[in-house]
Amino acid sequence: MSKIGFVGFGEVNTPVDVIIRKCSAAEAALKAQGLDLVSVYPVADDYEETQVNGAVEKLAKEQFDALVVCVAGWIPTHAVVKITEHYRHLPMVLWGLCGWYEGDRLVTTADQAGTTGLRAAFEGLGYKFSYVYDIIGKETRAKKVADYCRAAVAAKELLTAKVGMGGYRDMNLYGTLYDGISLKNKTGVEIETFEMLEMQQRYDKLTDAEKKAVVDTRMKKWHFLKPANEDTMMKAAGYYLAVKQIAEERHYKAISIKDVDGMKKLCGFPPAPVFMLLSEDGYTTVPENDSLGAVTQLIMNKLTGQLAGYLEFYEFFENSVLAGVPDFVAADMVDGDAYTVLPAAFGMLSQGILNVSKVKTGTVTMSRLTYVNGKYTMQMILGNGKTPPKWEECGWDQPAPQLSALEIEIPDVEKFADHVACQHYIITYGDNRAMIRNLCSILGIDVMEL
Repeated sequence: MSKIGFVGFGEVNTPVDVIIRKCSAAEAALKAQGLDLVSVYPVADDYEETQVNGAVEKLAKEQFDALVVCVAGWIPTHAVVKITEHYRHLPMVLWGLCGWYEGDRLVTTADQAGTTGLRAAFEGLGYKFSYVYDIIGKETRAKKVADYCRAAVAAKELLTAKVGMGGYRDMNLYGTLYDGISLKNKTGVEIETFEMLEMQQRYDKLTDAEKKAVVDTRMKKWHFLKPANEDTMMKAAGYYLAVKQIAEERHYKAISIKDVDGMKKLCGFPPAPVFMLLSEDGYTTVPENDSLGAVTQLIMNKLTGQLAGYLEFYEFFENSVLAGVPDFVAADMVDGDAYTVLPAAFGMLSQGILNVSKVKTGTVTMSRLTYVNGKYTMQMILGNGKTPPKWEECGWDQPAPQLSALEIEIPDVEKFADHVACQHYIITYGDNRAMIRNLCSILGIDVMEL
C-alpha cells in the first residue's frame, strides 16, 4: 500500500500541546480518508534545529509517494524548507489549518501566516504542490488534501504502467497515433506492441476444453437476446485466452487490438466479446489501436478506480451529443447485472457477439489526452448522460440492434466541436475534473475544459 509523508509544524513559542492537538486531528482526518501516513510532529524552529533534524532522520527511514506539509501555526520558512528540500522530487500539499472560537472570541495560531510565507517560496523552488487552507467553522479540507495525494500515487503508478497494443494503426487512422518517447517522458506510460501473429499462434495451441470452460463459466452468464453460434463463442473464448496470456506475462494493465484491418479482416472475427471478457477481468480496453485513448483510460482508472470505458460520437445535437459503440462497453458501464448481447453481422463481416447493454446514466466526465505540435493537453468535459432516443447504425442486419449509447448533454456543443480530438472519448461517472487537474498539475500536462 502506498504511504504518504505527514509533517506537522508550529512555531517554538506556540504552546506545544495546541500544535500537537491540531496536527493529531489533521492526521486522523487524513487517515479517515484512507491514507496510510508516515507522521512526524510537532516540528518547531528551535535554535538547535533538533526537531527539524529529527524529522529528517525519521522520514529517511520510510518510503512515501507524497508529502503533506501541515502548518498548524506560524513557522519560519527555513524550518520547513530544510525538510522539504529532501523531497523536492515528490508532489506536496501545503496545508494550512485554522483557528477556533472560544465564545465570541476567535483564537488563532497564525496558520495562514505560515502558509502565505511558504507558498511563493515553494513555487520559486520549483516544487510540485497544491495549496490547501482550512476555514474556521467549516469542515476540514482533508478530502482535498487526500485527493491530491491519491493523484500523486497515480502518477507514480503510471511510471511502470504498460499498454498492450495488438498490431498498430488500425485503418491507417491519424488520431490514434502516438510519440513513444514524449509519451513516456510526460506520463510514464509505455506502449508495447505485440504482433497479431503471436495472438493467433497462441490461439492455435489452445484446446477445445480450455475454450469451452470460458464459454460455460463466463459467456453463458450473459443475457443473449437470441442464441449465438457455438463456433462464434468458442472463437471468442480462444482469442480472449490468447490475449490474456500475453497480458499476464507482460503485466499489461490496458489492452487495444487492431480491429477492422486486423481481427475482422485477417481472422474473420469481430473482437467485441474478447474485449468484454478482458473488461470483466479488470483490464481497461479500447479498440482500433487507440493509443492515447488507452493511456487516458489508464489515467482515469488510476484516479477513479473505474474501468473508464470508451464511447464514440455518432451525432451532434444542439445541446448534446450521441455517443455510442458499435461493439462493446466496459463492464462497469452496464446498467444491470451482466452484459446483454446479440449475435449480429455488419456489412460483409461474419457474425459476431455484439454488446447491446443499456448504459448507466447520470453525471459523466468525458476526457481525452491529446498531443498537438509537441504538446500534451488533457481535455475534459462534464456532461449529463441520459438514455438516447431509438437509433441504429446503417449497415447492421435487420432488425438493426439498438447499440449501447448515451445522449450526453454538455455545456457548449459548438465549443466542444471546435476542439474535438478524436472519435473516441473516455467516460467515467461523477465529476472527476478536480482529480484530473491534480494529476495533470503533477505531470505538467495542460488541462482544457470544454
